Order: sequence, then C-alpha cells, then structure tokens
Amino acid sequence: MNLVLVDDIIARYRWEKAAIIAILQDIQREFNYLPQEALTYAASRLAIPLTQVYSLATFYRAFSLKPRGKHLITVCLGTACHVRGAVRILEKLERELGIKAGETTDDMRVSLETVNCLGACALGPIVVIDGQYHGQMTSVKTDSILKKLRKL
Repeated sequence: MNLVLVDDIIARYRWEKAAIIAILQDIQREFNYLPQEALTYAASRLAIPLTQVYSLATFYRAFSLKPRGKHLITVCLGTACHVRGAVRILEKLERELGIKAGETTDDMRVSLETVNCLGACALGPIVVIDGQYHGQMTSVKTDSILKKLRKL
C-alpha cells in the first residue's frame, strides 16, 4: 500500500482533524475502498482514535471497508421504487452479474449495492451506475445498460 498517497490526501486538508470525512472520501476515491492500513495510518497521522475513524467509516453507507469493483451499481429499494418493480430489477442484475447485492464480481469489474432511498422517487425504479442516475428502469433498459457497461 502506498501510504505516501494517504499523506498527500491529508496534506491537501492541512492536517485538519475536522476534515476527516473529506479525507476518507478521498482515500476511498484513490483506492476504491477504505483499506484498513490506510485508516490506521490516517488515524495515527491526524492523532484521532482509530475507533473514531472506524465509527465514521462504518456509519456512512457511502464508505466501503471491502474492495469494490471498477464500476458501482446501486439499486434503490425505497418504497416508491419498490412498488414500481425495483426488486425485479435487482434480481435481474444479480442473475446477469452472477452476484448478490453487497458483492463484487470475481474480476473486480462490478459491485452491486442497494440503498433504502435515493430521494428521486418520481424517477423510480432508479438505478445509479458510477454516479449516473437511470430512472424508470425496466428489464429492457437494464439489458441496455449492462451491455454498455460491459464495453467499458
């Protein structure tokens, strides 16, 4: 693990303890998850208890302590999306990718996650792929998106 990258990230925030969430976001952006070694190192360098860093890393759903795939697919299972068929979309993605929600493909290309609400209820069912929202999802749209994703 290149801890120099972690030092560079912390330095961007002038070693401010109050910037820990932004620092964790940048560490995750760099490594595609929050490696234990990076968290331990950041806690030490900022003189923050490791338990506090882990509390933040596990509290916020946006953070992952497990390696994620190159591409992240998030399916909203909130009430509005659920009644519009989000579970069927999720099941289709699980079948097509060969993984369950919360898992990553063996080749580390795709991670599949669910959330309780994305706040875009009028667009439901909604799927977010690498930060891009895809609303009113159907099986046909799912096939099209997976086809594009496979080319990336």
